[in-house]
Amino acid sequence: MAKRFEDKAWQNKMKVRLDYNNMMTEFVGAEGIAPADITAIAGKIDAAKKAMVDKRANGGMDWRDLPHNQADVTADIRAYVDEMKDSIDAFVVLGIGGSALGPMAVQQAINHPHYNELPREKRDGFPKLYIADNVDPEKLTYMFDVVDITKSLFNVISKSGSTSETMSQFMIIKELLEQKLGKEEAKKHIVCTTDCKNGNLIKIAKEEGYKTFIIPSGVGGRFSELTPVGLLPAAFCGVDIDELLAGAAFMDELCKRDDVAQNPGFMYAILNYLGMEQGKNVSVMMPYADSLKFISDWYGQLWAESLGKKLDLDGNVVNVGPTPVKALGVTDQHSQVQLYAEGPFDKMIVFMGVDEYKETLEIPKIYGDIPSLGFLGGVTHNRLIHVEQMATEYALLKAGKMNMTITLPQVNEFTIGQVLYLFEVATGFAGELMHINAFDQPGVEEGKNATYAFFGRPGYEEKKKELDARPQKKAAYEI
Repeated sequence: MAKRFEDKAWQNKMKVRLDYNNMMTEFVGAEGIAPADITAIAGKIDAAKKAMVDKRANGGMDWRDLPHNQADVTADIRAYVDEMKDSIDAFVVLGIGGSALGPMAVQQAINHPHYNELPREKRDGFPKLYIADNVDPEKLTYMFDVVDITKSLFNVISKSGSTSETMSQFMIIKELLEQKLGKEEAKKHIVCTTDCKNGNLIKIAKEEGYKTFIIPSGVGGRFSELTPVGLLPAAFCGVDIDELLAGAAFMDELCKRDDVAQNPGFMYAILNYLGMEQGKNVSVMMPYADSLKFISDWYGQLWAESLGKKLDLDGNVVNVGPTPVKALGVTDQHSQVQLYAEGPFDKMIVFMGVDEYKETLEIPKIYGDIPSLGFLGGVTHNRLIHVEQMATEYALLKAGKMNMTITLPQVNEFTIGQVLYLFEVATGFAGELMHINAFDQPGVEEGKNATYAFFGRPGYEEKKKELDARPQKKAAYEI
């Protein structure tokens, strides 16, 4: 039986749309972008387009092929889920950064917002999902109050196998499982997602006999949601991972278009680049759907870690990068929008809207004698949230503040696959326009190395000396 995502008509109906009218000078005035501004960087755009093609062909952007080359991977995932799901009550992700933000974003988007609180039959027999993404000692300890580890499957996600946060969680869980179940039974409760040959975790997995899924070697953490990093947790919660990848493949075709005016990934990057050149370095992501709330968190890592760089590709100190900010419509109309409307011209606001919500909720026709309430009677919350989004767009337009809108016809696996892939392509293209490496994270590595040195990890002796020589704090500056 053919699946809906294989129907071309349905695919086109589900196409995610980018509306950037309110980014342009003819709508927001002098603070906007003129068509001539885009024309003026035609040389940079052409060079960036060529770099995207060349890097993809030469293995520099392996994440771009993920929608097309994982049939065997998804088959393995589905078989493993079928084998394990009925024997566990909870699937627990041990990961940080993209290993946690991506699974969290997809789960929130696709499944019931109170998924874990539903009885199992209303979860279609799938286990609960927990994501342990920090080393706050309270968080992991308290998770054990609601999770029976003997009825849980723990997914350890670390490409290097040296991520301190994740591996410390793994070490704790491993010992607890072996104490309660014995070593042989404990290994059935651990599944690893890691590199195929490099790093500590793959070596441990082979020695211990853990089930393992592989992160392709050319795919970095924040671009890994469409690998087993994200696909495995999604599948354990009933998400259609084939449709998710099909949505990404659909967006890939749109992002291959040479005409940037018809290429949503390239145009999103161009608009952001030109905005940054004008000093608008704050990128606000404001979805008008609770289901998309954690897309903002995932986007925040992708945008900040990829594009915030000290050096350009020639080694020049440039200290560039956008600052992502997350907001939620309509909630943050009552907090942040005051700043966006009347504050400094240093922001671009990206709305994410939904044409058709999963539910319809009508407001009863009461209080008709109270004009300030009666007008709501008979209106749906669906209509109210749409109108409030349009009203906020208008308020920013009137204030001359740049904004654009990404619209999903529905929130489903196909449209979420498109959104994830669109932002990944936009990130890569923005990096090319900015002439920086969008795929490293030296600022993050510095913090990791300092952590290793503080703990006396072998090989970090020079870093420890550097730390010991840092300026000592003064009591005069402490209150």
